Amino acid sequence: MSLLAFCEWLANTPASIALHESTWAYPVIESVHVLTLCLFLGTAVMLDLRLVGIAMQKVPVSEIYERLLPWTIAGFAVMVISGALLFYGIPVRTYQNIFFRVKVVLLLLAGLNALVFHSTVYRKIAEWDREPVPPRRARISGALSLLFWTCIVIAGRMIAYNWFDKPA
Repeated sequence: MSLLAFCEWLANTPASIALHESTWAYPVIESVHVLTLCLFLGTAVMLDLRLVGIAMQKVPVSEIYERLLPWTIAGFAVMVISGALLFYGIPVRTYQNIFFRVKVVLLLLAGLNALVFHSTVYRKIAEWDREPVPPRRARISGALSLLFWTCIVIAGRMIAYNWFDKPA
């Protein structure tokens, strides 16, 4: 079964139809998605700016992570769940949208960046935790995160304005 065929099947499920046709459900889920995006991005940007070495230079990186990471993870979790529900509400149109595909690739790259950071650079945090400017690899990871998330937000916003949609 192709991805498009799966999306077509998904679009014809009763719950997908109900979600898409609901007066309130889809807009509420979309609002939750945007609000948790704000929570996630607000905390992630603070973490990344510290990694880049341009914010909170006197505060240890581990302290910032300890305080902000639970909020970042919570925002991300709700954002993923609400995003999946948004996809479920309009799977075919979303799947065929070039901006959605770009967003998915960028999400994978952002996830890979975080995985590499946490499995390499962050393991040696005791060596550089209190440095005003973290090591080069930490700065690169923070900068890539800022770049990826900026592009993810732009691509996500552009999903609503796909000029490449086939006319109905």
